[in-house]
Amino acid sequence: MALPATIRAAGERASRRFLEFCTAEIRNPRTRRAYGFAVARFLTWCQSHGLPREGLERVLVAAYVEELQRELAAPSVKQHLAAIRRLFDYLVTGGILPHNPASSVRGPKHVVKVGKTPVLSEDEARELFDSIDAG
Repeated sequence: MALPATIRAAGERASRRFLEFCTAEIRNPRTRRAYGFAVARFLTWCQSHGLPREGLERVLVAAYVEELQRELAAPSVKQHLAAIRRLFDYLVTGGILPHNPASSVRGPKHVVKVGKTPVLSEDEARELFDSIDAG
Protein backbone atom coordinates (compact mmCIF):
# COMPACT_ATOMS: atom_id res chain seq x y z
CA MET A 1 0.00 0.00 0.00
CA ALA A 2 1.34 3.40 -0.98
CA LEU A 3 1.24 5.89 1.86
CA PRO A 4 -0.30 9.29 1.15
CA ALA A 5 2.32 12.06 1.12
CA THR A 6 0.61 13.80 4.05
CA ILE A 7 1.05 10.69 6.20
CA ARG A 8 4.63 10.05 5.06
CA ALA A 9 5.54 13.63 5.92
CA ALA A 10 4.19 13.11 9.45
CA GLY A 11 6.92 10.58 10.21
CA GLU A 12 7.39 6.89 10.94
CA ARG A 13 4.98 6.69 13.91
CA ALA A 14 2.17 8.29 11.92
CA SER A 15 2.92 6.05 8.94
CA ARG A 16 2.80 2.92 11.10
CA ARG A 17 -0.41 4.02 12.78
CA PHE A 18 -2.00 4.78 9.40
CA LEU A 19 -1.06 1.33 8.07
CA GLU A 20 -2.48 -0.29 11.21
CA PHE A 21 -5.71 1.60 10.69
CA CYS A 22 -5.95 0.46 7.07
CA THR A 23 -5.20 -3.18 7.83
CA ALA A 24 -5.76 -4.30 11.43
CA GLU A 25 -8.37 -1.83 12.66
CA ILE A 26 -11.01 -2.49 10.00
CA ARG A 27 -11.75 -6.20 9.62
CA ASN A 28 -14.50 -6.18 6.99
CA PRO A 29 -12.86 -6.12 3.53
CA ARG A 30 -15.63 -4.02 1.95
CA THR A 31 -15.55 -1.47 4.75
CA ARG A 32 -11.75 -1.41 4.58
CA ARG A 33 -11.87 -0.72 0.83
CA ALA A 34 -14.58 1.97 1.16
CA TYR A 35 -12.87 3.69 4.10
CA GLY A 36 -9.49 3.47 2.35
CA PHE A 37 -10.95 5.19 -0.71
CA ALA A 38 -12.66 7.86 1.41
CA VAL A 39 -9.56 8.60 3.48
CA ALA A 40 -7.28 8.69 0.43
CA ARG A 41 -9.65 11.11 -1.28
CA PHE A 42 -9.73 13.36 1.78
CA LEU A 43 -5.94 13.34 2.19
CA THR A 44 -5.51 14.12 -1.52
CA TRP A 45 -7.92 17.04 -1.08
CA CYS A 46 -5.91 18.28 1.91
CA GLN A 47 -2.68 18.05 -0.04
CA SER A 48 -4.14 19.83 -3.07
CA HIS A 49 -5.21 22.69 -0.78
CA GLY A 50 -1.82 22.80 0.98
CA LEU A 51 -3.26 21.80 4.35
CA PRO A 52 -0.80 20.25 6.82
CA ARG A 53 -2.22 17.59 9.16
CA GLU A 54 -1.44 19.76 12.19
CA GLY A 55 -3.49 22.62 10.74
CA LEU A 56 -6.67 20.67 10.17
CA GLU A 57 -9.63 22.24 11.87
CA ARG A 58 -13.32 21.50 12.07
CA VAL A 59 -14.14 24.21 9.53
CA LEU A 60 -11.80 22.65 6.94
CA VAL A 61 -13.35 19.20 7.34
CA ALA A 62 -16.78 20.85 7.02
CA ALA A 63 -15.64 22.57 3.80
CA TYR A 64 -14.59 19.19 2.42
CA VAL A 65 -17.98 17.70 3.32
CA GLU A 66 -19.69 20.61 1.53
CA GLU A 67 -17.66 19.89 -1.60
CA LEU A 68 -18.50 16.19 -1.44
CA GLN A 69 -22.21 16.97 -1.23
CA ARG A 70 -22.04 18.58 -4.67
CA GLU A 71 -21.18 15.29 -6.32
CA LEU A 72 -22.14 12.43 -3.99
CA ALA A 73 -25.42 11.28 -2.47
CA ALA A 74 -25.97 11.91 1.25
CA PRO A 75 -25.30 8.27 2.32
CA SER A 76 -21.95 8.34 0.49
CA VAL A 77 -20.97 11.64 2.08
CA LYS A 78 -21.90 10.24 5.51
CA GLN A 79 -19.72 7.18 4.84
CA HIS A 80 -16.77 9.38 3.85
CA LEU A 81 -17.19 11.46 6.99
CA ALA A 82 -17.39 8.30 9.13
CA ALA A 83 -14.12 7.06 7.61
CA ILE A 84 -12.39 10.39 8.26
CA ARG A 85 -13.66 10.52 11.85
CA ARG A 86 -12.53 6.97 12.51
CA LEU A 87 -9.06 7.58 11.06
CA PHE A 88 -8.57 10.70 13.16
CA ASP A 89 -9.86 8.92 16.26
CA TYR A 90 -7.26 6.21 15.64
CA LEU A 91 -4.52 8.79 15.18
CA VAL A 92 -5.58 10.60 18.38
CA THR A 93 -5.59 7.42 20.48
CA GLY A 94 -2.16 6.60 19.06
CA GLY A 95 -0.78 9.95 20.16
CA ILE A 96 -0.23 11.21 16.60
CA LEU A 97 -2.76 14.05 16.76
CA PRO A 98 -3.92 16.07 19.79
CA HIS A 99 -7.60 16.09 18.77
CA ASN A 100 -10.00 14.87 16.10
CA PRO A 101 -10.98 17.79 13.83
CA ALA A 102 -13.81 15.75 12.29
CA SER A 103 -15.46 14.59 15.52
CA SER A 104 -18.10 17.30 15.67
CA VAL A 105 -18.60 17.95 11.95
CA ARG A 106 -22.18 17.22 10.97
CA GLY A 107 -22.92 15.23 7.88
CA PRO A 108 -25.86 15.75 5.57
CA LYS A 109 -29.28 14.73 6.76
CA HIS A 110 -30.62 11.60 5.12
CA VAL A 111 -34.08 10.30 5.83
CA VAL A 112 -35.38 7.06 4.36
CA LYS A 113 -39.14 7.30 3.98
CA VAL A 114 -39.75 4.05 2.14
CA GLY A 115 -38.22 0.94 3.61
CA LYS A 116 -37.84 -2.52 2.15
CA THR A 117 -39.51 -4.26 5.07
CA PRO A 118 -43.20 -4.75 4.35
CA VAL A 119 -45.64 -3.51 6.96
CA LEU A 120 -48.72 -5.55 7.72
CA SER A 121 -52.08 -3.85 7.62
CA GLU A 122 -54.27 -4.05 10.69
CA ASP A 123 -56.38 -6.81 9.10
CA GLU A 124 -53.28 -8.80 8.09
CA ALA A 125 -51.86 -8.52 11.61
CA ARG A 126 -55.17 -9.68 13.12
CA GLU A 127 -55.29 -12.64 10.70
CA LEU A 128 -51.73 -13.57 11.64
CA PHE A 129 -52.43 -13.44 15.39
CA ASP A 130 -55.65 -15.41 14.95
CA SER A 131 -53.78 -18.13 13.08
CA ILE A 132 -51.50 -18.85 16.07
CA ASP A 133 -52.59 -21.88 18.05
CA ALA A 134 -52.57 -20.77 21.68
CA GLY A 135 -53.34 -24.27 22.97
